[in-house]
Amino acid sequence: MPPFLLAVGRPVALQLLKWGSDGCPCGLENRPRARSLPGIESVAGPPRFAPAPSLGAGLECGCARLAASHFRLMKKVLVIDDTPEVRTIITESLQMSGFEAISAEDGETGIKLAKQYLPDLIICDINMPRLDGYATLTAMRQDEATATIPFIFLTGATDRVTMRRGMDLGADDYLTKPFTHEELLNAVHTRLAKNAELQRKSEKKLDELRGNITLALPHELRTPLNGIMGLAQILMEDYATMAPEDVLDTARCIYQSALRLHRLIENFLVYSQIELMASESKKIEISPSVRPVPIAQLIPPLAQSVAARHNRSADLQLHVQPVELLIPEDNLKKILEELIDNAFKFSEPGKPVRVAAEIVNAVCHLTVQDHGRGMTPEQIAKIGPHMQFDRRTYEQQGAGLGLIIAKRMTELLGGRFHIESKPGEATLVRVSFPMPGH
Repeated sequence: MPPFLLAVGRPVALQLLKWGSDGCPCGLENRPRARSLPGIESVAGPPRFAPAPSLGAGLECGCARLAASHFRLMKKVLVIDDTPEVRTIITESLQMSGFEAISAEDGETGIKLAKQYLPDLIICDINMPRLDGYATLTAMRQDEATATIPFIFLTGATDRVTMRRGMDLGADDYLTKPFTHEELLNAVHTRLAKNAELQRKSEKKLDELRGNITLALPHELRTPLNGIMGLAQILMEDYATMAPEDVLDTARCIYQSALRLHRLIENFLVYSQIELMASESKKIEISPSVRPVPIAQLIPPLAQSVAARHNRSADLQLHVQPVELLIPEDNLKKILEELIDNAFKFSEPGKPVRVAAEIVNAVCHLTVQDHGRGMTPEQIAKIGPHMQFDRRTYEQQGAGLGLIIAKRMTELLGGRFHIESKPGEATLVRVSFPMPGH
C-alpha cells in the first residue's frame, strides 16, 4: 500500500520519540528504532508532511497508527502574525495543548493557507504590513470556503472603536496583548465550543428538513398522480357505458388532481426563485407600468375560490375596505392565496376563516385569521421551507412551502409579515404594505 502522510503536534511527537528508543509497543515491528521521528520534518510552525514508513502487507506500526488517529481528531488553528516571536509562542503553545498549529507571517499567506487547510479556527493580528487583519478578515468572509471559520483578532489596542470595527467585519472574539497561556486556550476552546454548538443546531435543523421532505414529498406527488391515472383508466375502460354526467364528473376530478400537482410544482419553482433573490439581497422591482390593485375586487373572488376548493364556502368571512396597493397583482394574489389556503387547511370545517383588509396610519393591513390548530412561539420561530409541524399526528396536504413563500415574497416587496397564534385556539397572519406615496 502507498505510504500515508503523518503530521502531529508536540505532545504526540514527544511520545513517539520515547517509543523510538524503547521499541514499538504494538509489537509489529522488531527491528531497532531510530531516535529521530519518522515521517516528521518539523514539529514547530506550519506542519510539513513526509511519508512515514510502512511495514508492508497493509501493516503499520502501532505508534504510527496512534499518531494518524490523533491527527485526525486534532483541531487545526491558523495563526497569522508578522512578529516571529509572537507567532512561535502561540504556535508552540497550541501544539503543546494538542492542537495542530499552522502559521503565516502575513495576511496574504494566511488567506492562501486558510483556503488550503480549512482550519477550525483563525487567530490573526490586526497590525500587519501589506494586508492588515481587517483586510484579511474581509477577504476570508467574502470567500465561501472560509466565510464561516471562527476568527479571533490579536490586538494591543483596547479602545472600543478598534474592537467594534472588527466585530462589524465579522470577527468572533478579541485577544488583547499581552495575554497568558490560559487566556489563549480559554479563547480558543470557547470559540470552538460555540462553533460546534452552532453546527449541532444546523445539523438538527437539516435532519428536521430531511424528515419533513421524506414524509411530505412522496405523498404529495403520489396522491394526485394516483387520482389522475386511476380516473383516466376508468374513462378508457368504461367510456362506452358511462353516462355523460359521469364522464363530466370524472373529468372534473382529473382536472382537480392535475391542479393540485401543478400547484405543488409551481410552489417549488416560486420558492427557488425568491430564495435566489433573497440570497443576492434583491427586491422585487415594481415597474412604472404596474397599476394599483383594487383590493376589494381582488380578495373576494380569490378567497371564495380557495374556500370552494376546501368545500367550506360557508366558513368564509370577508371584511374588505376599498383599498388600492401599488404591488404586482400576481405577487399579491400568490401571497393571499397561500395564506387563505393555510387557514382552511389547518382549521376544521364549521369554524370561521376571516379575511380582512383595512388602512391604519397610511398602512394597508391584509389579515387572515382562522380558529384552528394554532402554533407555539417555537414553531413560529422555525417557519421555513418544508416545515410541517406534527405531520405525523395530523393528516395534511402540501409540501410545507406556502407560509414561507408568503413571508419571503412579502419581504421582497418591502412589506412586513407578522404572525400571532395561540395553540388550539387561533392563528392570525398579517401582511402590511405602505400605501402608495407613503
